[in-house]
Amino acid sequence: MTEIRFYHLTVKALDQVLPEILTKALSTGRRAVVKTVDERQAETLNAHLWTWRPDAFLPHGSAKDGFAADQPVWITTIDENPNKSDILILAGGVVSDQVGAFDLCCEMLDGNDAAAVKAARVRWKDYKEAGYGLTYWQQTDTGGWEKKA
Repeated sequence: MTEIRFYHLTVKALDQVLPEILTKALSTGRRAVVKTVDERQAETLNAHLWTWRPDAFLPHGSAKDGFAADQPVWITTIDENPNKSDILILAGGVVSDQVGAFDLCCEMLDGNDAAAVKAARVRWKDYKEAGYGLTYWQQTDTGGWEKKA
């Protein structure tokens, strides 16, 4: 069954955390789909991942780039898995009907947005009732992660 991790962002923003998580996933041979709330966020993340660190390369693409099946990381606004990923990353409070089709789902939660936190609590409850394995990770003051639940 899918493992679901909630990442509570309180120190670093999504654009700072996402490259780190994707780099770790790719280093273990995994592939990822990143689902965003809209095209603007998708293309902002797509552009950022090309330049996030001058000494790093993070292969990825979106609908504007094409070749979805060849991309280790696919950034999208729709429920899809064109690159046969085992990780789904949900950004900006977006939801997916395909969570169960992945080994791991990472919910990236903006901890500075009270409405986002409230909505995430509802999703946590729904996931728990559905029988998913859940973990909750909160950022430390230094931007690292501490497992809270």
